[in-house]
Amino acid sequence: MDTTDTIAAVSSGSGGAISILRISGSKALNISSNIWQSRQRLSPEKARTMILGKINGGEPALAVYMPGPASYTGEDIVEIHSHGGNICARRALNLAIEAGARQAEPGEFTYRAFLNGKMDLTQAEAVADMINARNNSALKLSEKQISGLLKNKLSKSREALSLALSEIESRMDFPEEDLDWKSPEELSSILSDTQRDLEKLLATKLEGQVIREGVRVVIAGRPNAGKSSLLNLILGTERAIVTALPGTTRDTIEEGASIRNIPVRLTDTAGIREADNIIESMGIERSKDSIQSAEIIFWLLDASVENLSEEIEEMKTHCPLEANAIAVWNKADISKTNLPDTEMRTVKISAKTGEGLDCLFDEFEKAVWHNTEKHESELAVSSRHAALLEEALECLPEAIQHISQEDWEIAAVPVRAAINAIGRITGETADPDVLDQIFSRFCIGK
Repeated sequence: MDTTDTIAAVSSGSGGAISILRISGSKALNISSNIWQSRQRLSPEKARTMILGKINGGEPALAVYMPGPASYTGEDIVEIHSHGGNICARRALNLAIEAGARQAEPGEFTYRAFLNGKMDLTQAEAVADMINARNNSALKLSEKQISGLLKNKLSKSREALSLALSEIESRMDFPEEDLDWKSPEELSSILSDTQRDLEKLLATKLEGQVIREGVRVVIAGRPNAGKSSLLNLILGTERAIVTALPGTTRDTIEEGASIRNIPVRLTDTAGIREADNIIESMGIERSKDSIQSAEIIFWLLDASVENLSEEIEEMKTHCPLEANAIAVWNKADISKTNLPDTEMRTVKISAKTGEGLDCLFDEFEKAVWHNTEKHESELAVSSRHAALLEEALECLPEAIQHISQEDWEIAAVPVRAAINAIGRITGETADPDVLDQIFSRFCIGK
C-alpha cells in the first residue's frame, strides 16, 4: 500500500441513519475544505470539535478534524458525518476523490495506524476480530487484545530473550575480559521462565480457535430421524422444512448459531440411504462430504423404529471412527424401549419437545474442548500466533542446552530465532506479504 497519499472511505455500514466519510493523510484538511463548508472552518484551533456545515450541494453534515499524531492513524484525519444511505455516502466519497483523495484499500486506516506506531500487529488483528465478533466471548477477547494485553506479555518475553542474547554476544565479543556477566545458570533460568510464559500463551490456542473461528457441526443420520427438527430447535426458528415423508431434505442447509456461547456453523444434511433419483443422490453425496469435513457430528438415531441395532450399524458405517461424534437418540418422547449401547458419547432427546437438549449441549461442550478443562484465560491466541509461539518454543531448549555447555556462538542462533518469531507476532519483524494478508481481512473504511 502507498502510505504517502491521502485516502478516503466510507467508514460506516451501508444503509444506516448516519454516513461517516473518513479522510486521512497530509491533505485531509485541504480536501475536506473543498467538499464541506461552514461559517466556522476546520482548523487546529477547533480540533476534535464537531462543527455543523454543509456538503457541496447543500446537504447538512457535521465535520470534525483530528490532527496527527494524536489520531487513529497517526495522521491528520477529518470525518464528515452526513445523512445515511448508500447514495449520500457514495456522493460524499466521490467528492473527496475529485478533490484529491484516493479510495482507501481494505484495512488501510488500521494499516497506517500500525506503521505509525499507534498499535502493534496483535492490536491491529484485534480490530478485525472485534468487527467480526459473533458472540460476547469473541468481543471481550478482542477488547483485551486491543488494550495491549497480549502485546505486553510478548514484549516482556522478547525483552528477556534480548537481554539473554546481549549477554551471550558480549561473551563472544570479549572472551578474555572479566566482565560482570550473568552465570550460565542465570541465563538458563531467564530462558526457562520465558519458555513457561510462552507455553501458557500457547495453551490457549484451542480456545482462541473456537472463539474466533467457531465450530463446524454437522447433523447427520438416516431419513426421518429428525435432523431438520433438531436444526430448527437449536436455531429457534423454522429454517428447514419438516414433514413425515423420508427424504424431505435434498441438499445441505447451513446456518450460523451459538451454543453455550460457542459460535457454530450448523449443517443439516440429507438423510443417508439408497437414493431413487439423481437429485436426492447428489444431496446424499454432499451429506457424506460434510460428514468428512465436520469438526463435530450430531448423528441422529431414531429411537422409535423397530430395529434399533440397524440405526447403530448405519451410523458406524458412515461416521468415521476418528470422528468427534455424538450419538443422539431422537424421539425420546414417544420411545419407551431400552436403547442399546452405541459405544460412544450418547444422549437422548426429543427434537419435538426440547427434552434432553441441555444434555446434548453438555456433551457438545465436552467434544469442543476434547474433555480438557477450558482455560477461561484473559487471552486466547490465534492460529497465526500459535504457530509462531511453537516456532519460538522449539528454539529455547536447544539454547538452554548450549548455554549450560557455554557454547556461546551456537547458543546465540536459537535465541535470535526465538526473538524473531515473537517479533513476527507483534509485527516488529513481520514480512510485508504477511502484513498484506492480515490487513486484507479488514473491510474498506477501517
